[in-house]
Amino acid sequence: MFIRRESFSEYIRSYPVVSALIAINLIVFIITLIPGIGDLVMYMGMGINSQIAAGDWWRFITPMFLHAGFMHVLFNMFALFLFGPELERLAGKVRFLNLFFLAGLFGNVASYFLHDGSYAYVGASGAIYGIFGAFGALVYYTKNAFPQLRGIIMPIIIISIIMTFLTPNINITAHITGLIVGFIVGLSYFNPKRITSWRKTRR
Repeated sequence: MFIRRESFSEYIRSYPVVSALIAINLIVFIITLIPGIGDLVMYMGMGINSQIAAGDWWRFITPMFLHAGFMHVLFNMFALFLFGPELERLAGKVRFLNLFFLAGLFGNVASYFLHDGSYAYVGASGAIYGIFGAFGALVYYTKNAFPQLRGIIMPIIIISIIMTFLTPNINITAHITGLIVGFIVGLSYFNPKRITSWRKTRR
């Protein structure tokens, strides 16, 4: 399920939303490396609670496309590359995009309300954890039918939560909120009755 065997072109054709999100994040990261321009893009886009309070509402969205270093963007994009395709295939392009943005948005909103004005944050981690949460919901509905899925997903979720609390300079609030939002959205998406209606619609 999470082993990618597609060629580069097959991957892009099969998972256009995941591919677009990865491309946007990588392009923006490269831009932030350009002297002068990069610092401006980073400052104008990062989540800074005091600036949000002053009216910069776009900072609830833009942090999802900014990363604080190569390892940061590498980890998030690798996770999206690995786990995003199956969710895009199962839920559909629009639903996957909604999940990604809702998890990331609510993660940033929670970071705003639960931290002081000096708090600043970047990264797509909240949205990535939303993907993990959605898979958790899928496991909830299919634990008896597909125990092997549970055996893969639950350790990933548990390890991700542990690493959230052990790794320094991590936005714990965004991670946990994204995970919860992803799970809630996943419960709606993967409800057996709703999936049945999807199939009827596709026919």
